[in-house]
Amino acid sequence: MRRRAFMALLGGAAAWPLGARGQQTPVIGFMSARAPDESRHLVEAFRRGLKDEAAYVEGENVAIEFRWALGDYSRMPALAADLVSRKVSVIAAVGGEVSGQAAKQATASIPIVFATGSDPVGLGLVASFNRPGGNATGITTSTNVMEPKRLGLLRELAPGVALVGALVNPNFPPAAQQARDLEDAARAIGQRLVIARASTDEELEAAFAFFLREGIGSLLVAGDPYFDTRRDRIVGFAARQRLAAIYQLREFVVAGGVLSYGLSFTDVYRQVGVYAAKILKGADPATLPVQQITKFELVINMKTAHALGIAISDNLLSLADEVIE
Repeated sequence: MRRRAFMALLGGAAAWPLGARGQQTPVIGFMSARAPDESRHLVEAFRRGLKDEAAYVEGENVAIEFRWALGDYSRMPALAADLVSRKVSVIAAVGGEVSGQAAKQATASIPIVFATGSDPVGLGLVASFNRPGGNATGITTSTNVMEPKRLGLLRELAPGVALVGALVNPNFPPAAQQARDLEDAARAIGQRLVIARASTDEELEAAFAFFLREGIGSLLVAGDPYFDTRRDRIVGFAARQRLAAIYQLREFVVAGGVLSYGLSFTDVYRQVGVYAAKILKGADPATLPVQQITKFELVINMKTAHALGIAISDNLLSLADEVIE
């Protein structure tokens, strides 16, 4: 397609509903707090949801405009405003609640499908789970309140560790609650805990140096999109220091981490694609119930555990949903 024609298509797509568009190709705005390189499998899951639900295929009968914040949450409002200015048909706001909130603040008319680990009612994204009202609906998980569970699993992975280090991003809206939950859980089980906070690459390196000075014996990385974009650096630090570590995503374990406990985010992104397709077909987001995904998976990388000299208990092995050999 010629560039001028393509830009005209982007600029001329009308806001929902779609009925007046005739045969015009709809445009989806996809905005994420994460980064494209480490999100390829999630984008594919989103595309799969579009195709499975309504045979939408990018480049054939739908266009997708991608916007990435690369872990810098301050960029989200501008990304949302840009997509709104292009009059996209629907916005898929993923990679944490910052994305959904930015989209919601940018438009009250263009439909939004969000993915969030927090309560969307409390965030002001929807009026209720069953009848969202307004222009937004989507997928919610409980991943942002799972840090105490991860701390318990880390204790079983590395029993007897005197000091646990936890990594939290202060710019992530649930961070304060994550830190409180971890401190309360550590106090309840008599575990010494230190928390380092990082939201930039410089702060991440400072956090690593802090952990070394404190002499931590194991590491918990709180769920956060910025950390997802830096997973190779974080996993590399844990490996160099021979630390038992737990993360929220399977992708950390595939990258060489020892243990993860969290959702399959491919399922989440596929469902975002399904809802985007439903809206493109004419569904009203005000009446599409917010979907709750609650199935968590425990993944263990035995190769890494052996390399670091970490013994995996029979109980953890029995609980594992996947063991990477």
